[in-house]
Amino acid sequence: TVGLCLVLTAGVFAGPPAFADTTASATVKYDGFAEYAKENKMEQSDVGCFINKCGDQTKNLFSNPRGIKGVSCLGRCKGEQSCATRCFAEFGSDDLNNWLSCTIEDNECVKVPKNVDNTAENRGYDTTVKNFDSKSLIGKWYKTDGLNPNYDLFDCQTNTFAAPENAQDASELDMGIFFRLSRPSNAGGGFWENSLTEHMVVDAHPANKEMPNPGKRTMHTEGKMYGLTFDENWYIIGESDGSDGIPAFKLVAYKGHTLQGNYEGSFVYAKEPVLPEAAVPAVKAAAEKAGLDFGKFTRIDNTCPPGEPLNDASAGTGTSTEEWVNLVVGEGGVIDWVVPGWRGEYSKK
Repeated sequence: TVGLCLVLTAGVFAGPPAFADTTASATVKYDGFAEYAKENKMEQSDVGCFINKCGDQTKNLFSNPRGIKGVSCLGRCKGEQSCATRCFAEFGSDDLNNWLSCTIEDNECVKVPKNVDNTAENRGYDTTVKNFDSKSLIGKWYKTDGLNPNYDLFDCQTNTFAAPENAQDASELDMGIFFRLSRPSNAGGGFWENSLTEHMVVDAHPANKEMPNPGKRTMHTEGKMYGLTFDENWYIIGESDGSDGIPAFKLVAYKGHTLQGNYEGSFVYAKEPVLPEAAVPAVKAAAEKAGLDFGKFTRIDNTCPPGEPLNDASAGTGTSTEEWVNLVVGEGGVIDWVVPGWRGEYSKK
């Protein structure tokens, strides 16, 4: 899901305290690491690691102020998902992805909690569709309604499925993801556009019947996105093929994890930008059987008004001397990544 690509950032960047202000993260302050910090578990980053183990990645990222602004933006979000997603939309780059992968996951220059129990993602649903036909997913679907506000509710969401060359039987699927991310009106308005690809393995396909699948998931995806590892299980818990007067839909529940722990949600696919009214009773019934309340889902805005996206690879490359000082020693600057809590904000009281 979009959420999954973006979940990666949900807690990792909450480690350092507040970060320097940026367009994407200026609206609200969050502290997703509050409990971790209150227990005085904040650890100083391994300063030598940034140079000795991730020297090339650090040099490439910090040689341009855009890179520092991206890191600062993510830290300022304190683990709040939609905020972190905006940071990637505004400042994302291969250099940022590579630096995050090297310093957080590969070499642990930046310390994060360990021993997170990820078993929840394998607790499936008794109502998962039996004998699911993965070929029925091929084509373009609109994501019309979502349950988790952190991961499911971005504007203008479409997912397009295709069978890759090595799996024409649809035992695996490539999923193209498109969505828009709105910039807050008090920051100037407008939107960024994001286009991503995920590879899905269809556990429910007969060709994959020998694959371990304790939670009876329908399919799963795993890999790296935005520099960090994710794992996510999908469960198709309701569907219509368009017959019997019920417009085509898929009701998907998902569970996954990243470095920071578990997440889950649910959403509806339809062939139209808005879920047809004739499909709503069937979606509600399928959700209820799975223990979900469709009344708690939110309609996704797929109106997609015309306009030029804000995507600009050169954004943030111009920085004054004052801004440079702020990004290095100001609240949330580079020093906050190296010595989190140096102002005493994470000390026991």
